[in-house]
Amino acid sequence: MLALRRGPLVARIHSHSRSLSTASSSSPIRRGIYATAFVISTGLFAVYYFDARSALHRYILTPALRHTLDAELGHKIAVKVLKSGLGPRDPCSDDSRLKSEFLGKQISNPIGLAAGFDKDGEAIDGLFNLGFSWVEIGSVTPKPQPGNPKPRVFRLLEDSGLINRYGFPSDGHASVLARLRARIPAFQQTHDNAAFRPESVLAVNLGKNKDSSLDSIDDFITGVRNFGPYSDVLVVNVSSPNTPGLRGLQNRDLLEKLLDGVTKARDDLPVSDLTSTRPKLLLKLSPDLDEAQIIDIADVIKKSKIDGVIVSNTTIQRPKSLISINKTELGGLSGAPVKPYSLKALRTLRSYLPSSIPLIGCGGIFTGADALEYAKAGASLVQVYTGFGYDGVGTCRRIKDQLSEELEREGTTWSQVVKRAVDELSLKPEVKTSPPNDEKGEKSINQLIADAEHLRVLLDTLDKKLEVEAEQD
Repeated sequence: MLALRRGPLVARIHSHSRSLSTASSSSPIRRGIYATAFVISTGLFAVYYFDARSALHRYILTPALRHTLDAELGHKIAVKVLKSGLGPRDPCSDDSRLKSEFLGKQISNPIGLAAGFDKDGEAIDGLFNLGFSWVEIGSVTPKPQPGNPKPRVFRLLEDSGLINRYGFPSDGHASVLARLRARIPAFQQTHDNAAFRPESVLAVNLGKNKDSSLDSIDDFITGVRNFGPYSDVLVVNVSSPNTPGLRGLQNRDLLEKLLDGVTKARDDLPVSDLTSTRPKLLLKLSPDLDEAQIIDIADVIKKSKIDGVIVSNTTIQRPKSLISINKTELGGLSGAPVKPYSLKALRTLRSYLPSSIPLIGCGGIFTGADALEYAKAGASLVQVYTGFGYDGVGTCRRIKDQLSEELEREGTTWSQVVKRAVDELSLKPEVKTSPPNDEKGEKSINQLIADAEHLRVLLDTLDKKLEVEAEQD
């Protein structure tokens, strides 16, 4: 009986042992399959993530940030990701139709990033990696300052707009300068720009400390001296609505003093060891100027040595079309609602400046068609800001692709569109016209009469002299 009982038990033990042996032998295979699947899926995700064109960014990651975090925190996280070197990249080369020229420099495309996104120069290279030809950091103030109290940034989702009252929060000149110096390649090479990338531009937007005297220009002059050696372009920002008294520097007398001061400071700089040149100087204006103010500003610009103008900053106007609950917040409005104001100001300024002074358009640019509209209004380049915040890291590539399609459809290039618009819309030089023929004839007759009268006097004098000599004989 015991043998009979032990038989089935032994059989079960042997069976269990065989199953354990089979499971044990299959475990490495199963683990290998899982590991392979994980590596492949991770690789595919990485390829998808690091491509700025990926729908992952536009339709998943960017909306997730927008709907789960407040505007300022989402902004800060985006900057940190791009700073880390782990941000997405634009993998494509720029279409030759997009080639641009600005202040004698060739630029690969006309799409730049406006100041305000990377305020302290933390993510410069991450932003260039997204395909922007022009990255403008700042505004940077001489001394560190916290800016205005929070909350100070408000999305207007229904209006594709944004209201901010940041008030120039800044790490200050010393910290930003340290970051710019840290970017300099360890092995000295010859560069023709401070971006350290071909056909690109690095700009620094200069701001003013809140506690500085209202009519003082010292903060801007300090900015020129500090950042001149490390930038291609310096932007004098007198148009933010969030620093009390700053827009007053757009008034004629103060603007003359400011532009004289900053251009002299720039001209006194030694040639940069990095770029073998001195930086260009641009003025950034408000879209809220009326025509009389623009005429005054244009007159000051023409008499100064400023190199160009950015039009425009944010607006304090509130279109009746706004529907977002945040439309009543104080601050500067940017995005789609500012576009009509910026375009109007740009067209007006273009008509009062000669073609030799280039303009950069900024305000409400979300698509290639928007960019082209600015070019046809006389802008040599454009900048994006709010559109980048809403549409994510693929914004620059999408705008470039759309713009290429628009230009191909019209059978032209960006440079040709700009040249045609600037030649047509800019202030024409005064032509000295010759007087009408009847005036010429009248002057000729009068001259003949005068000459005849002069000859008659000479003859009378000669006759009298001869009569005197005859009497003496």
